[in-house]
Formats: sequence, structure tokens, C-alpha cells
Amino acid sequence: MMKPKKIPMRMCLGCNEMKPKKELIRVVKTPEDEICLDLIGKKNGRGAYICKSLECFNNARKNRRFEKSLSCRIDESVYEVMENELKSEDN
Repeated sequence: MMKPKKIPMRMCLGCNEMKPKKELIRVVKTPEDEICLDLIGKKNGRGAYICKSLECFNNARKNRRFEKSLSCRIDESVYEVMENELKSEDN
């Protein structure tokens, strides 16, 4: 009998719920210190996860969870770009 495949779980920075990795969007800090959304989850660098909802994104942003998790300051313009990407991903 085969063991059931283990599903990797990650915590959303917005709602603090553990969810399957495939359901979340990865925010990555690349080795070049660039911060962006990683929609396929394969980019190099330090990652943090959020749900695909703007509510979770705004909650994590407001509480500075991205900055704590990626241990760096994040400029407002970077948040704007990520928010626009997230909105276009929803449609």
C-alpha cells in the first residue's frame, strides 16, 4: 500500500491560516533584494505566502508582516505594483 502524498502547508501572512501551498501566492525577496509576486512559486530567494485575496494582502501590509518575514524595508511603490498584480490575477 502506498502512503498518501504529503501536501506542503504554508501560513498566510494576512489571515494566519495554514493552507496548502498551491492555494497561496508567494511573495519573494530575490538575492538582488528585489521584492515581487511569484505566481508560479519557483523564483530564487526568500519567500512569504498570502492568500489570493486583496483583504489578506492589505492585512499583511498594514501589520508589516512582509517586512518582518522578508527582514527588509519595503517601499510603498513596491506594494502598489504587487497590489496591481494581485488585482489582475483575480480577473
